Amino acid sequence: MRARAFLTITALGGLAALLAAALPAFETAPVTALLDPEEAEAALVRATRESRRAEARAARLTSEAEAAKEAAQRTASEAAALAARIQQAEAEIEIARARLTIARSRRAAVTARLAAKQEPTARLAAALQTASRRPLALSALQPGSLEDVVHLRAVLASAVPAIRTRTAALRSELDRGRALEAEAARALGALRGGEAALRQRRGELAALEQQQRLASRNARGAALREAERALALAEEARDLDGLLGKLGEVAALRRELAALPGPVLRPADLDAALPPQPAPAPSPSAPPPRDFQLPVQGRTLVGFGAKRASGLASTGLTLAPAKGAQVVAPARGRVAFAGAYRGFGRIVIIEHEGGWTSLVTGLERLDVAVGDSVIGGSPVGRASGGAEGVTIELRRDGTPVNPLQYLR
Repeated sequence: MRARAFLTITALGGLAALLAAALPAFETAPVTALLDPEEAEAALVRATRESRRAEARAARLTSEAEAAKEAAQRTASEAAALAARIQQAEAEIEIARARLTIARSRRAAVTARLAAKQEPTARLAAALQTASRRPLALSALQPGSLEDVVHLRAVLASAVPAIRTRTAALRSELDRGRALEAEAARALGALRGGEAALRQRRGELAALEQQQRLASRNARGAALREAERALALAEEARDLDGLLGKLGEVAALRRELAALPGPVLRPADLDAALPPQPAPAPSPSAPPPRDFQLPVQGRTLVGFGAKRASGLASTGLTLAPAKGAQVVAPARGRVAFAGAYRGFGRIVIIEHEGGWTSLVTGLERLDVAVGDSVIGGSPVGRASGGAEGVTIELRRDGTPVNPLQYLR
């Protein structure tokens, strides 16, 4: 009976010693939070949704590029498809960062629970190891009666199941911690892979943009004159609303001139009356851009209509992208302004058909110029990634509207 008891003590002593030795190593493993743990779950959901949308846009634009007959349209679709792939890679990086944060946060919780149990477990391990190292023959010679042996057996019979349950729970916690560490390692690998893919796709887009610049070199003279006129309007405008209003007037005049009928041929009989010219029909209510999308990925900082610190209601949507994130054109149109504007950094204003205008602020770099034609998803620049974020405004005949109502 005594031999069986000491064999049990020896086995449990080895198990407890293993647990006690593993606890310090587990506790001292580094835990690094890449995101705010409270926001990681929401960031994971948002980035997963954005990745799927970017992937779908890239597939659609690639199909359009393959079907395009004109070289300019094909190149524009290819650039937009690459920009979508870049945004997909950015979303996948955010997914990996969120997963890594979640895994390490959960691992820290396991570490905290094990740390609370470490001291009593260590004392138990020391006692059991001491008992297991005592020779059985020496234990048989120790003073005591048969009644003491019976009492010892009774104590062990009640204590051993509790010890086994406790050590099994600790072993389960350790296994959970190792699984979380493996999950964090996989997320870290995905993060590094996403960063490599992002660098590659940015390089491909830069090469394609260089080809576009070389192909359009002959048309830069007219574009420079347009850019000079846009800068002059920016100097005259008192604020951003004023600039949008002046550009809107120029766009309306351009549409009116384009709608005018062509010249009337000189009639053979000069005395004959000129045929009556039909009155221009009023333009119907123009629908919103069909391919409208948000220009950048990120969580919402300020919603449309929300009150800002100034007390004024927001006329757009402000997002918080990563620094250097890809910014794209919200929809097909023509670049009316591209440059720095006081208090807003670098901005882009795009005219769309039917009196619609979109404004994007908070850019660190611009990849378009005044007069450029863009399609939905065309790369227009990179985000600053600061505290101000990137703001998108959508206006119809100068009146701000909620851009979220028109997302495809």
